[in-house]
Amino acid sequence: MSEAPTLVAFLGGLSGSPLEEMVAAGRRAATLDSLERALSTGAFASAILVADSREGLADLPSAVVVDVDAGAFHFGRRLAWVIDRYGLEKPLYFSGGSIPLLSAQEFVGIAQELGRGDGLVITNNFYSADLVAFSPGEALKKIKLPDGDNPLARLLAEQGGLSPRPLPRSVSSQFDIDSPSDLAILALVGGAGPRLQGLLDCWRLDVSSYREVLAYFTDPTAQVLVAGRTGSQVWQYLERETACRVRFFAEERGMQAEGRLRGGQARSLLGFYLAEVGVERFFVTLAELADAAFLDTRVLLAHLGIEASCADRFLSDLGRHEAIEEPFLRELTQAARCAPIPVVLGGHSLVSGGLMALVEYAWQEHDRGLAGEG
Repeated sequence: MSEAPTLVAFLGGLSGSPLEEMVAAGRRAATLDSLERALSTGAFASAILVADSREGLADLPSAVVVDVDAGAFHFGRRLAWVIDRYGLEKPLYFSGGSIPLLSAQEFVGIAQELGRGDGLVITNNFYSADLVAFSPGEALKKIKLPDGDNPLARLLAEQGGLSPRPLPRSVSSQFDIDSPSDLAILALVGGAGPRLQGLLDCWRLDVSSYREVLAYFTDPTAQVLVAGRTGSQVWQYLERETACRVRFFAEERGMQAEGRLRGGQARSLLGFYLAEVGVERFFVTLAELADAAFLDTRVLLAHLGIEASCADRFLSDLGRHEAIEEPFLRELTQAARCAPIPVVLGGHSLVSGGLMALVEYAWQEHDRGLAGEG
């Protein structure tokens, strides 16, 4: 009988401002919820939580081993060390907070697929992964160890010789906690595990800007603009699952995984236009194109060469322009709040899993309204 896979979750690396601490706490709670959900299926041999501290881990699920190293961090070397130390033949790696909505049955499906034999790499995103299950574990020795997890699945396929098996693009496989905006979306749509839901209940995040855009998804006369690090799968989802028309700008997918962000090579058509006309005219133009807009601001910032702090990016995602230190991002965020149409700002998850979660919830609200009328 094939050995059951082992869960390997990485947690840490985010602290500082109150919003960064909030996201860190949310990721921590979501990670513990995910580990507990997966272990409850009996499909996994054990679980290892790789962390830079034991802080906040008092409510740890049983059967989880905590491996702490507070030293200098390199993702690939750390993962290789863990696989070697524990002799893992079939690891299922995921980053902290990356799959808060993945169900127990979906975990079982990954374990079963991995158990069918060696030579596979299963991932939620081939080009920008934060869930990677692979067999054999020693395939990691064949690749150039990456300093982040985004390119891991691609490297295991291209350099490690493993056959890729992408998971279906769904809300559960794509939703990730990257920003406080993701926490706000979860607070609105529901589905969080018990630890994370407890935090969301305490935080009482403002969800009004997300609720404001819901009706457009179910309106055949509306048009929604989506721009950023998103792809054909999300476009197909929107074409299939929304009643509105969609104006889609897919730009700079994989810019972090492929090094374009660090190298200053990221380029954006919307970024060129923004630089040419300024923020006020930029949002006036968006209002001429759509009834609501979702913007991955990281692409615009990368194009313009603006290195805003994590704290400032998170403040921008929530529309709190008055507290942002970086001048341009403060101006952009304020202009978005004052735009003629609703504009939702965020990162990669906003224009992938977050958007999909909002669409599903929009139809639930729409159907409840129709039921109420009946």
